[in-house]
Amino acid sequence: MSNIASVVFLFFGVWLSACCGSAVCAEGDGATAADDASPALAEPVEGSMVYKQVGDRKLRIDYTRPAEAVGDSPRAAVVFFHGGGWVGGKPGQFLEHSKELAARGVACFRVEYRLLKGTPKNTPPITCTEDVSDAFRYIRGHADELGIDPNRIAAGGGSAGGHLAAYLGMLDDEVRDGVSRKPNALVLFNPVYDNRPGQWGNGRVGDQVQRFSPSENITADDPPAIVFLGTNDSLIPVATAERFQKAMQDAGLRSELHLYKGQKHGFFNYKKQPGGGENYRDTTDKSIAFLDSLGWFDQTN
Repeated sequence: MSNIASVVFLFFGVWLSACCGSAVCAEGDGATAADDASPALAEPVEGSMVYKQVGDRKLRIDYTRPAEAVGDSPRAAVVFFHGGGWVGGKPGQFLEHSKELAARGVACFRVEYRLLKGTPKNTPPITCTEDVSDAFRYIRGHADELGIDPNRIAAGGGSAGGHLAAYLGMLDDEVRDGVSRKPNALVLFNPVYDNRPGQWGNGRVGDQVQRFSPSENITADDPPAIVFLGTNDSLIPVATAERFQKAMQDAGLRSELHLYKGQKHGFFNYKKQPGGGENYRDTTDKSIAFLDSLGWFDQTN
């Protein structure tokens, strides 16, 4: 049995058994998730699948999906990319986000991609962008088998993972075998999406800013985005995020920017505190509200 067939068989078995605007907001302001966005579902399904092999290495996608994932109503999905400066980090960074979204009926995927650890400091993130492009196309290309809607797949990520998500959203699409890599929405947590000289990542991007920097590739066909940033982030000045938002707005795109006073890089991560911590709770609620406003929660669940 093929890898994808095995995964789908598992999804179906669980499903069968279960069935038998543009704004800048300060911390605490703005929309919160609607309590009735979607009723609680059965315990989400966890698993993993291979999307690509490079030499002897198999690159995987971990998933957290609603128990009723395969059926007559395709689900919306979010594909997460972890942070770590393109040199570190693990897909599990967004596990808790995935559980919350899956409990509301959204399928979530967390992508493993090749890192630049051990490479010269001027090595651009070519392998990173190649891998996330292939992973996104893999998920969309298997949408029917995975029970997801190919027109409701968001990309999300933090820091360097936010760069990779925005890269897919803003760079020119590369369609392969009829499958697009362009997300339908972006959920970005302190993303390093501006790689111009003086901005984070330029040491690796160098004179290839146009090739790698999402901020320099915003056009009218890009997806709506929500961005979360601490005002004391040492990697991303508030002015950088405001410039990105303005460029999106000038292109006629929806762009939300939520600023968190005094918070540093990585402030949004899940913590072993009630509700995952105040900042995790607030950014997650706003992410859910953003996706809900796009009609991504199936009201029949």
